[in-house]
Amino acid sequence: PTWQVQDKADANNVAYTTGKLCFHTDYPVLQHPPGVQFLHCIKQTAAGGESEVVDGFHVSNKLKKQNPEAYQILSSTAVDYVDVGVDYCDFAVHCKQKIIDTDSRGQVIRINYNNATRDTVFDIPVEKVRPFYAALKEFNDLLNSAEHKFTYKLKPGDIVTFDNWRVLHGRQSYPSCSEVTRHLEGAYADWDVVMSRLRLLRKSILNKD
Repeated sequence: PTWQVQDKADANNVAYTTGKLCFHTDYPVLQHPPGVQFLHCIKQTAAGGESEVVDGFHVSNKLKKQNPEAYQILSSTAVDYVDVGVDYCDFAVHCKQKIIDTDSRGQVIRINYNNATRDTVFDIPVEKVRPFYAALKEFNDLLNSAEHKFTYKLKPGDIVTFDNWRVLHGRQSYPSCSEVTRHLEGAYADWDVVMSRLRLLRKSILNKD
């Protein structure tokens, strides 16, 4: 299934407006967010609408070096995400995620960060609230620093593919208009599906040789 990213009336997501889209990963509100994202540019606005990406693993490791306490907070605090609305169907989903998800060795394996769906509910001890937001601000500042982010503009026909567990993406704002001036079509795939297809492709190539 694919979905359309364009300005539309009664948008239930800032992505479906002409406004700035801050850095985020898609669907941290799901226990298992999609691993791979595809965005196909069908129509591009003349002014604005530039895409932005940043390597969340690199930024997380940099945060760990310069402020280990902030890193520890973001990699250990469970944050509530919630999303309720209508888009193809009625939906109401909720999940707790750590913004920086690590494995048993302490290595970063996934970033779960989307302020648009981060809930107002935050059930942690009150004395931990300010340190959490201080850590989140430092992380967000690193994401948005010119040193780390990459800005580019898709042209009609371009397709960008990226790791939704690692790469945070965003968009600069663009002028609103009575007609649709920017249109992307998106799709998701899970990593197990991608890897199985790559194994089949490799096997096919080897058999031809």
